[in-house]
Amino acid sequence: MRMKLDTDSVLVPLSLVIAIGYHVFLWNTFKHNPSRTSLGIDSSKRKSWFRDIKEGDDKTGMLAVQSLRNKKMVTILTATITIVIFLSLAAVTNNSLNASHLFTTANHIFVGSQDGTVFVLKYASASLLLAASFFFSSLAVSYLMDANFLINAIVKKPEGECDCDYEMTGTESFREYTRLILERGFFMAMVGTRVMCVSIPLLLWMFGPLPVLASSLGLVWVLYQFDFTSIPKISVCRP
Repeated sequence: MRMKLDTDSVLVPLSLVIAIGYHVFLWNTFKHNPSRTSLGIDSSKRKSWFRDIKEGDDKTGMLAVQSLRNKKMVTILTATITIVIFLSLAAVTNNSLNASHLFTTANHIFVGSQDGTVFVLKYASASLLLAASFFFSSLAVSYLMDANFLINAIVKKPEGECDCDYEMTGTESFREYTRLILERGFFMAMVGTRVMCVSIPLLLWMFGPLPVLASSLGLVWVLYQFDFTSIPKISVCRP
């Protein structure tokens, strides 16, 4: 019994530390040296693209809508995948305890503990991350829809001449607010995708703690290839 508990209580937290520690390192690099990360390069390019949007230009407005539509489709797909897996886990949890006898003859070092409490913890931890991913993806869709409207609503008006019931502080402040909403949408979409990726190792916990550790190492390696550019010199603005 001691071996069963030690396997789950050591390998699973270690896997989470690896995944979370990598994202802490990624965020720290993004804040202090954005040119090393694809997130920093994308953010800089996005700011340049937003500055090139001209007020009242239907062509650039339509291009912005089409560009953001692709991002919204990806975010909606992420939210759909997470909620489908979440609902599937809810259905599987009802029969998980009945199926635990299939692993009773296996080596507990590889399969881990088959205690009922541990089974509930396996599904609850994965479900919590999937629910968080769906929440962030939903926020991202909302922000991107607002950004679509605000980008096309940017017009040149003298300060103080507004049709609304509140006073605006000028066109530049309006553009800055629009850019902030746009950045929030992309940030929430990124967080939703990353949380879904981190939930994958926990989904494999039902097969044992060793697949959790192996999948976490593989996930970090794959994300590193996407997150850190191999180009040594790229000049970007700090976020």
